[in-house]
This record gives sequence, C-alpha cells and structure tokens, in this order.
Amino acid sequence: MGRYRTLRVGGIVSLLLAVGVGVAWSLAKVLVLTAGDIDYSSQVDAVDVQLTINAALGLSIDSDQDGLCDAAEVRLGLNPAIADSDNDGVSDFQEYFQETLPPPTRDYRQDMRDFVQAISDYAKTGHPGFVVIPQNGQELLTADGTATGTPVSAYIAALDGVGREDTFYGYDADDVATPPDVRDYFLGFLDLAEQNGIQALVIDYCSTLEFVDQSYAGSAARGYISFAADQRNLTTIPSYPATPYNVNTSDVATLSQARNFLYLLNPELFATKEDFLAAIQGTNYDLFVIDLYFNEDRYTAADIVSLKTKANGGSRLVVAYMSIGEAENYRYYWQPTWATNPPPWLEAENPNWPGNYKVHYWDPEWQSIIFGNPNAYLDAVLAAGFDGVYLDIIDAFEYFESKQGDR
Repeated sequence: MGRYRTLRVGGIVSLLLAVGVGVAWSLAKVLVLTAGDIDYSSQVDAVDVQLTINAALGLSIDSDQDGLCDAAEVRLGLNPAIADSDNDGVSDFQEYFQETLPPPTRDYRQDMRDFVQAISDYAKTGHPGFVVIPQNGQELLTADGTATGTPVSAYIAALDGVGREDTFYGYDADDVATPPDVRDYFLGFLDLAEQNGIQALVIDYCSTLEFVDQSYAGSAARGYISFAADQRNLTTIPSYPATPYNVNTSDVATLSQARNFLYLLNPELFATKEDFLAAIQGTNYDLFVIDLYFNEDRYTAADIVSLKTKANGGSRLVVAYMSIGEAENYRYYWQPTWATNPPPWLEAENPNWPGNYKVHYWDPEWQSIIFGNPNAYLDAVLAAGFDGVYLDIIDAFEYFESKQGDR
C-alpha cells in the first residue's frame, strides 16, 4: 500500500468537500483497491486512484486545472473557470490547502425563508386555511432586512401572521418597558406586515396591571392582536384581565377574525392533561397557541376538537407551537447518541435555554424531521387536527451570520 501514500492532496480535498471526511475515506479505501491503470502509465499509482475517486463522484472536471474540481469550487463560492479567483497571485487550491480562502458563505436569511415557505406549501396543500405564523425574525419580510425595504412577496404569501415578543414590554427584562428605539424598530415591521395582509401578534412579558393595560391598548391601536404574559415560561392563564381583551362571541375561522389569543406552552402547573384541557376550554380566547404535547403525552384529534369552541359558544382556532431553528432534547425525535455523536447539522447547546441546540435548518435531514413524512413533527400536528403552526427560532439566521462574521 506504500505507493498510494502519495495520493494527491487535490483529490483528497475534492473528495472531502463532496462527501465529508468519514464517507470519503471509506470510499477511498475501496477505490484504492479497485483502481486500474487509468492513465496508462504502466502502473497503478496515486494518479489512477484520484481519477477513480473523481469519476465515481462525478468530480473529474477541473476546468481551470488548479487542483480543485469544479464542483468543489462552486461549493466554496469560487470561479471554476479561473485558477486564481481573487486574482491575488495564489491559486485557489493553494489558498484552500493553506486555509487562507475566505469561508464559504450562504444566505442564511433566504435559507430560513425557503424553509418556512416549504412548510407552508406542504401544510396548505392538503389543509387549505392552515395558519402559518413565524415568531420573531421579522427582518425576513424584506429583501434588505429593514422595515422600509422591498417586501419579499414569496415569503409574505406563505404567511398568515407574524409574532413578535417584547414589543412593548420585556425586551431588557420582564415587566420593564422596551426601549423606544427598539419598540419603534419592531413596530415598523409589524406595520409592514399588516399593510401586506398579515396579522401581527404581539407577546409582551409584564405583570404590573398598568403595563398590561398599556400593552393591550398599544397593540389594539395599531390593529395587532396581543397577549400579555405574566411570566416568560408561559405556564399560566393570566388572572388579569378577568376576561380576554376584546372578548367576543363571534366564530373565529381565520386568523384575521381573531381579536385575542392565549400563549400557553408549559403545562407544569397542571396535574393532568385533563386538568389542562378543562382549564383552557373554560376560557373565551379566540385562539390558542399550545404545544403538541402535554409533557410526553401527545394530544389526540379528540383533544384538539374539544378546544375549538369557546366557553361562550363561538368557535376558535388552535395552533401548535413548533421550533424549527433549534432541536430540543426532550422531543420524540431526539436520539440519545446525539449527545456524544451528533449529526453534522446539530450545533452547540443554547446557553440560555438548556436542552435546545441550534441546527443547520437548511439541511435536508433536519427538514425531514420537521415535515414531509408520517414521523415528522408537522405531520403529527396536521394529524391531530391543529388549525396552524406557530414557528419559533425563525431568527436562527442571526446566530449563523454572527459565526460567519467571526471567521
């Protein structure tokens, strides 16, 4: 095997870029044993092995003859027709091998838009009227990420609402007014959403009664619907106001008809699923945002049907919370082996929310966990009869943009 130790670095680089380290070396071992004298040099040597690898992977084309195949250069954001893409006197291969190339870049914002749009298309195709509401990440609404930018029509068309936490209260601390500049920043996007036919939902974190009143009034004045949570863990039905803001007896069949909502994710204060269901059944909120599970017990279709009528007789919507920018280690899809051998799309644990891990949300494997097959999370939401999804960690693009900027 000694003659193969000189396997050219260019072939290794191309191989690693194409399929990843583990698969690459497994494949290389097989191909080393099967390579023939492809270049007719009278011996089977490293060149033949590289050519065999490249042919197997469809990587044989190297238009600029710099040692990096075209497919690898495209993945790195280089020009496959120019050996020195940045015209600095050093070939692309030399720069990559010396680790001086700028890191490959992606449009993380468009990746998230594409993900949300795919979720929306999938759900609405079989369930017309299904509601899709992303929380935070409001910069995705426009091409340049500003409230005055050009709206991204394809993304907006996929949405029924947008949620924004801490709009009036809670940005710096719970029960503390959000700084005016931050508040106005959020309001610019929420107004833009409303102008484009998307219902704005505000979640403020405040318990002082005066602040609660101001939170609801501030949202109502701009056409938003809102929920003032008395604590951030979302474990309680607030005792104030005694009835939901803008309570009504009307039937609510679309998000635009809702005048209020309850955001209640954590059922830890309820002894049983039946206690939890009974507590919210007895309210007159127009819309619920709840989890798919009561602890580890998934809600059934019958459970969800029982929630769709307000105590006063009007109908309401029931929407499921679903995190798509982080994996949660208490979800059914979590594998114990991920703690020591994580999949390549799983990132570090969120230090602010233990048990939550950033993910490469553009990765097909992660997306298949979220939707598109009978075991996927969204498919379970649909099977249970929820009226929509409330998508969280939409702003995960900020994490990856920050990482990219640090390189």
